[in-house]
Parts: sequence; structure tokens; C-alpha cells
Amino acid sequence: MRQSPLHYRLDRYILGKYLKTFLLALALIIIIVITFDVSEKLDKFLSHHATLWQVISVYYLNFIPGFVNLYSPLFIFISVIFFTSKMAGNSEIVAILSSGIRYQRMLRPYMYGAVLVALAVLILGNFVIPISNRSLIEFEEQYVKSKATNYYSNLHFQSERGVQVYVESYDVPRQRAYKFRREVLDPDGRLLQREAADVVTFDTATSTWNCTGYSLRTIDSNHRETLTQQTTATVDLHVLPEDLNIKSTRVETMNTPELIRYIQREEMRGTGTVKPSKIELYQRLLNPLAIIVMTLIGVAIAARKSRGGIGMHLAIGIAIAFSFIVFMKITTVFATNGSLSPFMAVLLPQIVFGLAAAYLIHKAPK
Repeated sequence: MRQSPLHYRLDRYILGKYLKTFLLALALIIIIVITFDVSEKLDKFLSHHATLWQVISVYYLNFIPGFVNLYSPLFIFISVIFFTSKMAGNSEIVAILSSGIRYQRMLRPYMYGAVLVALAVLILGNFVIPISNRSLIEFEEQYVKSKATNYYSNLHFQSERGVQVYVESYDVPRQRAYKFRREVLDPDGRLLQREAADVVTFDTATSTWNCTGYSLRTIDSNHRETLTQQTTATVDLHVLPEDLNIKSTRVETMNTPELIRYIQREEMRGTGTVKPSKIELYQRLLNPLAIIVMTLIGVAIAARKSRGGIGMHLAIGIAIAFSFIVFMKITTVFATNGSLSPFMAVLLPQIVFGLAAAYLIHKAPK
């Protein structure tokens, strides 16, 4: 159906206000945040001899996408309340509805803007930010944070189906593990093979491990044991250094396809990183919905003309936004430490506040 010139002008007017107010609010808060961040980290930049170009091009240019992705729903919400409340105060909302345009039709340009920003956030969160996080983390470890952790202890995981690996400690720079043990089990949990060594060091040239104090115990189908012991040995332990380096599996540096493959591998290995990784995945996929929800709530609150004006609308809006953030944190904690599924932990706040948005839109004066 072809739009009338009035509808077209309305869409362009509201969509322009939506995007301009959001981008302006975002730019202002980014400038403020960067100013405070520079004042806090300036001593570390100088003491580690980071150049101005590195600080700008490597650190802050990679910092901005993550900040935008994280706080977009909040600033969309505040922006919608700000310009819609101003429109209501100038009686523009009354004039729009009095011209014969239905309330639901007036919401359409808001939805155009919300979907546009949500798609941008979806692309940022799933593909752009993981790449920028790699450079950001490398910069922080070199110029901001204290020396990175290069030593891990008490590692236990399943390297593949039916294969358990135990390591008392692992030295990352030397690619050396101490008190290594690898056990192969049958489907009934019966031990078939056990490899053990006091010290194992990875040989990058041959992709094998140089072992000290090596032993191999094998049990056949007749329960007969064979034990082989060697002072030194070079063997393929079917484990790679990245399997032992926790730092190399930071989910914030993986794009979404890589994260899905990582979750599948960790589910097979039986490690404790599955739940946090799933929460990260579902947040990337579902959090853009919060932009649409916050937009609807913002319009429903701010389109009503009140004596308090913008100040009253902003106060109500900030209280709702704070409640939304707290609710998201609570459900995340229940998923991480309780029985709530990661998917429901991320989706539940969207459902609850989505229903609240539908109720407020239904009750809004039309």
C-alpha cells in the first residue's frame, strides 16, 4: 500500500529524531567515558611507553564498539524518552493523532529505528567486537594490566569421548605440564589405557611431547595388563598446548560460529565453561531485542504529556532501565550458579519487559 505524503513526512521526522538523538547521546557519553578512562590509565600508558597512536588506534578504537554494544539499549531508551517527551510537551503528539494518524501507525518509525539499531548491534556483537577484543586484550595485557597469568594448576577435562586428561600444573611460556595423566575409558567407564609422565614439554617442530618419567599402562579385553616405563620418551599425547592454556580460549575473542564450535567441544570435554559460554552466545543473539522493548516502553511513557515534563519522564525511564539491568544480572547469576538454563536467563528479562511494554502501549492515551 502506497504511503501518503503525510505518513512519509512523519516517518522521516520521527526516524531522524530517533537516530540523531541516539547518536548524539552516544557520542557525548563516549567522550565523557574516554576522558575519565584516560585520566585513570594515563600513568600506566606512560610507564609502559605506549605511544599516542597506539592508545588511540589500538585501544580506544577497539574499546568503542564494545561500549556501544553493551549500552545501546540504555541510551536508546533515554534518547526515545528525551525527544518523545519534548514532542509531547510541544503538543506534537496531540497534533499527529488529531490529524487522523492512528497511534499504532505513529509507532512505525520508532520500530524502523529500533530494528535498524538492533541489526547493527547484532552484527557488532557477533562478528565485529570479537575481532576488536583480540587487539584490546593484547594491548591491555601489554600496557595496562599487570603481568598476565602464565601458570595454571589442577586442570581436568575430557579431550575427546571417553578420554580424561589430568594435569597438576601447566607453564604457558614453556609449554610444559607437570604430573600429566591421560586415561582412556570404555563406554562402561572401565579403564583401557593410562599414560602418565612427571613432566611433558611440547615440541613445536614435531608436534609431539617430550616426556620425563613416562609410563604407559594398557589393559586388554581379558583384563591382562601391560606396563611400559621409560625415563624419557617422545610421544603423541593427543593433546595440544591450547587445550591446556585457559587464556587461549577467551570467548569474548571468538565470533559466533567459533563460539558455537567451542561450546560443542566443551560440552564433550565436560568443563565448567559451558554455562558462561552459552550465556555469552545467547546474549549476543537475543540482547538486540532489548532495543525494541526499550523503544516501546520509552514511547509509552514519554508520549503522555505531564506536568513534570522531560524530568519526570527521565526519572521514570531511568528507574525502569535500572530494573531491567538488575533483572538481567539476577537471571544470569541464577543460570551460572543455579538450575536456570542460559537461554531462559537471557530471554526471561526480554519477555517480562516485553509484556510490560505491550501493557503500557495498550494503556497509552490514543
